[in-house]
Amino acid sequence: MDLNTLRDNAESMLPAPVFVLAAAVSTQTGQALGKQLFAQVGPGGVVALRLGFAAIVLLALARPRALPRGARLRTALGLGAAIAGMNLIYPALHYLPLGVASSLQLLGPLTVALCASRRVADIGVVALVVAGVWLVRDPASGALAWQGIALALLSAAAMGIYLLLSRRAGSLADSRSVLAFGVGAGALLAVPWGGLEDGRALIHPGVLLAGAVVAVVSAVIPYSLELAALQRLSAGIVGTLLTLEPVVAALAGLVVLHEGLSIQRWAGIVCICSGAAYVTWQNSRRTETGTPAPDDATATAHGGPGHTAAAFPGN
Repeated sequence: MDLNTLRDNAESMLPAPVFVLAAAVSTQTGQALGKQLFAQVGPGGVVALRLGFAAIVLLALARPRALPRGARLRTALGLGAAIAGMNLIYPALHYLPLGVASSLQLLGPLTVALCASRRVADIGVVALVVAGVWLVRDPASGALAWQGIALALLSAAAMGIYLLLSRRAGSLADSRSVLAFGVGAGALLAVPWGGLEDGRALIHPGVLLAGAVVAVVSAVIPYSLELAALQRLSAGIVGTLLTLEPVVAALAGLVVLHEGLSIQRWAGIVCICSGAAYVTWQNSRRTETGTPAPDDATATAHGGPGHTAAAFPGN
């Protein structure tokens, strides 16, 4: 029995939502493993390794025939800058628990969706998310470092920009190649940053192996799982399930990093995820019924033409 047959059998046996949730677990576990590398190469080194390996894999899969030009080049460069910005989540993790940082990052795509929406009910979503942010702050559990908050919000803003650019990329011919070049451009921005922290440590065989594991667990595996899920589920359902990632991140932080969160911070994370899930689900329903919908930002919360395109560079 060949590998393709085994894969097809596995996909038919497991419910499609399992693939989405497994992708979220893999992404957040990879981020937790990346945080464990900070002592050796620093956050910049982890980003450089992750984007470097991700670029190699994506370019190998896309096999572009030529370098992008014109609009494709401008889009690829824009995506590269946004991808590098999204990875500011890693230095944010130097200051914040994984669950808190992931929740703040989700505010980027959620803000894009809310700004494009004109539903009265979304006022309630804004109130719910604001309450969630206030609960996550929870000074009684210890003040959150302003540096971490700022970096997480910059990552969120970059994710929002990436969503808008990825829609443009999706309209171009050979969009996967544009994304691959975008990840490559992001890696070119990240590698010097990693080199400034400790360039010699980056080329140590053990560190390279650990960086490859982080890239595979946080990017390659989720990318494959989300592709499998999208073959059986709509992008809206996949996006709705993926708004649970901050909850998964908090659990990964607890299990892998031993980062405990207060009940108040857990409640805040749930509020933010609930608001994102509602907006994503409503937007997907409007799309399915043929009603013009605003940008389905949270359905593609990690970017790309459809969510899967950004499973590589995003978190």
